[in-house]
Amino acid sequence: MSEHYYSEHPHAASHRQITTAELRGNALSFVTDSGVFSKKGIDFGSRLLIESFREPEIPGKILDMGCGYGPIGISLGRSFPTRQVMMVDINERAVALAKENAKTNGVDVLVSQSDLYETIEETYAAIVTNPPIRAGKKIVRQILTESYQHLEPGGELWAVIQKKQGGPSALTLLQDVFGRVDVAARKKGYHVFCARKG
Repeated sequence: MSEHYYSEHPHAASHRQITTAELRGNALSFVTDSGVFSKKGIDFGSRLLIESFREPEIPGKILDMGCGYGPIGISLGRSFPTRQVMMVDINERAVALAKENAKTNGVDVLVSQSDLYETIEETYAAIVTNPPIRAGKKIVRQILTESYQHLEPGGELWAVIQKKQGGPSALTLLQDVFGRVDVAARKKGYHVFCARKG
């Protein structure tokens, strides 16, 4: 597989740029770079997930799985300052950017490098993800199915997937794992799924 944003050590020459966005009513600024997902600005799927997300009914932390340079986790950290937000990504460049962007925006989150749930030992009230479709179906399935064991009882997985990139099969998979799955948002071919651990 050729290198893409799921690579652990991106080799693409650095080309840093700044993008700004209003997310959940907050003006935020992000440094992006080559070798990370959606380097030119916040992608539509991530934005839809951010705006659709509802705070969990149960207490606990939020995990941003595959955080990239940080728009999802940082915006949720800003919106829910009493919740500890943990952000992880396999891409070392993305992790460094997420740390920098959290600091720039004055949002207190934890960021670390992890190959999927490899270093995740805690359970969470919510896991949010815009899964790396280009990494392949196996990786996406792992992110979705293994989230269950990392959620508190009553915790929720929030995932955004484009219909043409496997949305219907992802819904079926989540229904098999979680039972009931709600479609929290549907727009421009993107679906935001919310699956609650019973």
